[in-house]
Amino acid sequence: MLEGKYQKFYEEIIQKIPKKYIFTDKLHTLAYGTDASFYRLIPKIVIKAQHAFHVQEILKLATYLKLSVTFRAAGTSLSGQAISDSILIVTSRDWKGFSISKDRSSITLEPSITGAAANKALAPFKKKIGPDPASIDAAMIGGIAANNASGMCCGVAQNSYKTVESMQIIFYDGTLLDTADIRSKELFRDKHQTFCVSLEQYANEVKANNALKKKITQKFKIKNTCGYSLNALVDFDDVFDILQHLIIGSEGTLGFIKEITYKTVDDHPNKASALVFFTNTHEACDAVAKLKLSTEVQVDAVELMDSKALKSVQDQEGMPEYLKEFDEHVTALLIETRAKTKSKLKEQTKAITELLSSFKTVRKVAFTDKENEYKLFWKIRKGLFPAVGAVRETGTTVIIEDVAFAIEDLAAGTLKLQELFKKHGYHEALIFGHALEGNLHFVFTQDFSTKEEVERYDAFMNDVTQLVAVEYKGSLKAEHGTGRNMAAFVELEWGEQAYKLMKDIKALFDPYNILNPGVIINDDKEAHLKNLKPLPATNPLVDKCIECGFCEPYCPSNVLTFTPRHRIVASREISRLHDEEQDILSATLLKEAYQYDGIETCATCSLCSTVCPVGIDTGSLTKHYRHEQITPKQERLASVISNNFSVTLNAVRFGLKSANMVHTLLGTSTMSSFTQRLREWSGNSIPLWSPTLPKANRVNKNSVKLRSSTKKVVYFSSCINRSMGQSKDDSEQNTLFDTTLELLTKAGYEVIFPEKLESLCCGMPFSSKGFHKQAKEKSDELEKALQIATNQGEYPVLCDTSPCTKKMIESFKSNIKLYEPIAFSLEHLVPHLSIEKVNEPIVIHTTCSSRKMGLHEQFIALANLLSDEVIVPEDVKCCGFAGDRGFNYPELNQSALRHLNDAIPNGVKLAFSTSKTCEIGLSNESGLNYNSIFYLLNQCSK
Repeated sequence: MLEGKYQKFYEEIIQKIPKKYIFTDKLHTLAYGTDASFYRLIPKIVIKAQHAFHVQEILKLATYLKLSVTFRAAGTSLSGQAISDSILIVTSRDWKGFSISKDRSSITLEPSITGAAANKALAPFKKKIGPDPASIDAAMIGGIAANNASGMCCGVAQNSYKTVESMQIIFYDGTLLDTADIRSKELFRDKHQTFCVSLEQYANEVKANNALKKKITQKFKIKNTCGYSLNALVDFDDVFDILQHLIIGSEGTLGFIKEITYKTVDDHPNKASALVFFTNTHEACDAVAKLKLSTEVQVDAVELMDSKALKSVQDQEGMPEYLKEFDEHVTALLIETRAKTKSKLKEQTKAITELLSSFKTVRKVAFTDKENEYKLFWKIRKGLFPAVGAVRETGTTVIIEDVAFAIEDLAAGTLKLQELFKKHGYHEALIFGHALEGNLHFVFTQDFSTKEEVERYDAFMNDVTQLVAVEYKGSLKAEHGTGRNMAAFVELEWGEQAYKLMKDIKALFDPYNILNPGVIINDDKEAHLKNLKPLPATNPLVDKCIECGFCEPYCPSNVLTFTPRHRIVASREISRLHDEEQDILSATLLKEAYQYDGIETCATCSLCSTVCPVGIDTGSLTKHYRHEQITPKQERLASVISNNFSVTLNAVRFGLKSANMVHTLLGTSTMSSFTQRLREWSGNSIPLWSPTLPKANRVNKNSVKLRSSTKKVVYFSSCINRSMGQSKDDSEQNTLFDTTLELLTKAGYEVIFPEKLESLCCGMPFSSKGFHKQAKEKSDELEKALQIATNQGEYPVLCDTSPCTKKMIESFKSNIKLYEPIAFSLEHLVPHLSIEKVNEPIVIHTTCSSRKMGLHEQFIALANLLSDEVIVPEDVKCCGFAGDRGFNYPELNQSALRHLNDAIPNGVKLAFSTSKTCEIGLSNESGLNYNSIFYLLNQCSK
């Protein structure tokens, strides 16, 4: 319940911004208020800003009422800079426009486009943006710039500070400045004369103060995101250059980045990497220094991994066995070099190898330019942070700190850090990092549940800050931003004079201290020990979650309701309230509120698991909750359906036939409006009809004339395809069953059907709803039938639906060779067919199941055999139809496919996938007739 000024703010802001974007309830403020850090503040109001007007109106009103505001992009920041106990502005995921200059020298980006998406747009021109944080697939440009995030290769030469060209900024009072527009700058100077004069004065005073100027210059020779970018006052004379460079790395405390234009950098296509193992840390660090200071070699990245880092990943799948042979001192450097040409790359690798020959290594130095080989090296490096998260005790958090030493101090600083781990009992702590820049990350687990543990953490941090900032004059934050966990130590690093300058800058940009207070500037010397985030156990399926947010871009419900991170955060809070018996009523109310956002609109596609650093499948958690909610009556009904499956399919056919008869009588327009009103009257309990609803289909395998051949295949047509045919208006009216048989015949196969086909099902319709018992019964029944049909696994099995195939692979215990359409086509059909490509573009959609089976690239390869122009919509991962869920929750399908039409060029008519229900959803939202890829393969083949 809002009170006082917050209630007044709410009453006024809903006049400017639609209510659906504003949240004040306990569930959503908790879930949306969580970021990747180990701090927690719960905002009173969360607003999803769709465009600049929203931000301006919020800031004007917040300034008037003196209410603090925090900006949030992807929430992947690790230092507590994107949380608030007041008003949190979350940038909409759809606020992600971009434009590339004609000469490709710059790219203009809106705040919510991810770094990976920006690089994909630039890739055809062999360009990229400079910043390359490890979170680039999830991190948004607004956050990358606001934190001056860097990464493995960009160092200090290509970070946001060095590559920003211009910026559009919204200030605390709603003023919008475009630093690329002369008129905008003139208006700003006229209306903010005092501001501009003061900023110029600060710059002049710094330039006149030789000691301070020297200190600033020296500190920014290495990576540094601790405090404000004071180098802007030294590096530039123009007030707008100074201003926009101060915004970089300001973590939302000085203004909101509405848009940024980056200078692009070259992305050389030729790469080679070597994983070099040194006898000890000192030897490895000395090698780094020599690589850094040498003028004879070109290195783009040098990643250090200490012995504990290597041991943390040695047992993971795909890791080389030799990692287990090393002693406790071996330290690795992952070295990458890039070049425009292969010959130049060869020269560079030779020069680096010669330079390293004077150092003691455990294995021979060997570079590889083979992608599959150097990807393994980078897999080792990228697996370090999640490796710690995966083995931590439930209830503890993973902390990753981020410091930098001058390169000449790297060896000594690293060794002393390792001594501090021992002193304070962090025996599992490991070190890795961007060694070429003297930038080290150290990762350890921390329990904040007891006073003693908090005191241990405090003592450790005080020793670390003294070591880095005082003894070695390094950076307490190299690339993760100051946030809350280092704000108390900014003055320690910078000294009284520089810190006062930072406070003056903050007051100049934000006179009422409403922009993200407590971040960067915080005089509370114990700020790093307050508002610590609890991570209570909720379910073993998700307890290892570190709430990083890497999953969110892949979730089909990420703008409609919750993401996997939100679901886990809410689940943890519900469990905490229950377990601690603090407030059972609150827990119950929270659980009820969670139903729609957390359970009903989860597609259970499990794509989240494919990008989760610790492999968490939140879809499994949702299925667990659905199982818990099953009543005895529902359980009995599921058993009746399972035991009478052929009758169930007849009922489905009857429903489809009836719907299509009414459609024929009423026409599409009348049918759509009538069924929409019927759904509204029922409180959305009646499934939504659509023009792409299939006609009824019945498979009669007894009518099929089977040929005899030495090549045999068992064809299992899924229950979906056995009951659903083509839609009424689809130009392709042949059934998938008949099309598949025609293809198999062309390829010379003898087709075998399992007995009692009409009653067979993989079990997925049951398992997705939580009916585990019935799902297993149907799966076991199908497996037995296929064992007989395949002659105990002698013949391959083709299933015409990808999700069903994946379910069978996961459930079966026998050695049956199972194929879905993509893999079967490439391995068993294409070699036996003469193919002529269609002379028109096609669009394809890889289902979630196919992606998880590693078939996305194979689907593209298959499509390229059938057409010279294949469109793969980048922003569409899961269609959101989720089996039959799209009929009852069409908003999930609509949300997941909101960018589909933008990605399909005008004139495209042919669209394909490998799952009937996905094809229904895709057809609904695109207006195209999506069909199985088998139709196109059949059309193109002889």
